[in-house]
Amino acid sequence: MKPAKALITSANPADKHLPLQTIVDAKGETKTPLQILLDEIFAAGLESAAVVIAPGETESYREAAGPHADKVEFIVQSEPRGYGHAIVSARDFTGGDPFLLLVGDHLFRSYTEKNCLEQILEVAEKEEATISGVQPTRESHLNLYGTVSASLIPGSKGLFDVSKIVEKPTPTLAEQELFVPGLRAGRYLCFFGMHVLPARAMDLLSDQLASLSPGESLGLTATLNHLANSGKYLALQINGKRFNLGRRYGILRAQLDLSLAGPHRDEVMAMIIETLASEG
Repeated sequence: MKPAKALITSANPADKHLPLQTIVDAKGETKTPLQILLDEIFAAGLESAAVVIAPGETESYREAAGPHADKVEFIVQSEPRGYGHAIVSARDFTGGDPFLLLVGDHLFRSYTEKNCLEQILEVAEKEEATISGVQPTRESHLNLYGTVSASLIPGSKGLFDVSKIVEKPTPTLAEQELFVPGLRAGRYLCFFGMHVLPARAMDLLSDQLASLSPGESLGLTATLNHLANSGKYLALQINGKRFNLGRRYGILRAQLDLSLAGPHRDEVMAMIIETLASEG
């Protein structure tokens, strides 16, 4: 079920500015987070991409897309009615096809030669399943991410069978219902910021939206649980790191990590040491 289309959601009023910031990537080139995401999308072999944005943001996002602007469709979410509503706003774009779903306020760094998107797409090509990227995450950060209950598939490396998804659980709930054997104590499998979803995910979201009252928000978790209960749902532990740009110092964390992974590591380290020394 390898998708050919990628969908980035970036319409949340609180985070819509994040993909438009300027950051220096691992190669030392100045780009926006949106362009970095698009670089990885097209490097992974996907054919097309769309970004769901808030009203009035089209030109800002087109500029932030850089050289990819002409290959990207910008879809306006008519009103802020939640993550699921943002996704279903792109139903005409995805059509009857599976798609790769990304959040616009995350960046990724792979620990392998394959970028993080290529890792999940490689599994998608082999499996007829819903697939979510995950990362072991400390319980103190559970309030930021969707979390899965899952069991390691025998003989696999970092591939889990998902039975349940909870959005931003409390540590107590996670300990009771989301424990994954083999993980270190106090760590749980939380979403990495990327999913491969089947076409019927759009049907499920559309049906849920039709049942809501005007203005009521639509999430994604109910749809993911339906997919887990009615078919094959896998979680892949991505060999890499996610950077949630919306966290406090999130952009700084991403910038430091990308800089230290690139060709200017010594220069950046010298700057850090100089700053720490001057504070002493």
